[in-house]
Amino acid sequence: MEFCPKCGSVLEEKRKKFGCVRCGYTTKGKIKITSKEKIKEAKEVGVIKDKDTDVFPIVPNTCPKCEHKDAYFWTSQTRSGDEAETRFFRCTKCKHTWREYK
Repeated sequence: MEFCPKCGSVLEEKRKKFGCVRCGYTTKGKIKITSKEKIKEAKEVGVIKDKDTDVFPIVPNTCPKCEHKDAYFWTSQTRSGDEAETRFFRCTKCKHTWREYK
């Protein structure tokens, strides 16, 4: 890429010559335009699986499906803001999920 020696802006191609749009300078010869780019190899991206990120407390609650005594628990606001949250439970043995409204 060449720059104008008078004003410093980039020279653009005008017909068969290159010239400056800002001040009107033109070159007599051809301009060789080259560009280079270095691409670094991407570092390996670690993948996190969903089950690695979910950490829920275990509470004593009986599973309605297998009658196991422990379950994971979390809460979520499923109804309007002035009502209580919904508690979800998931059995630690059979992974059955159920909810309780309070």
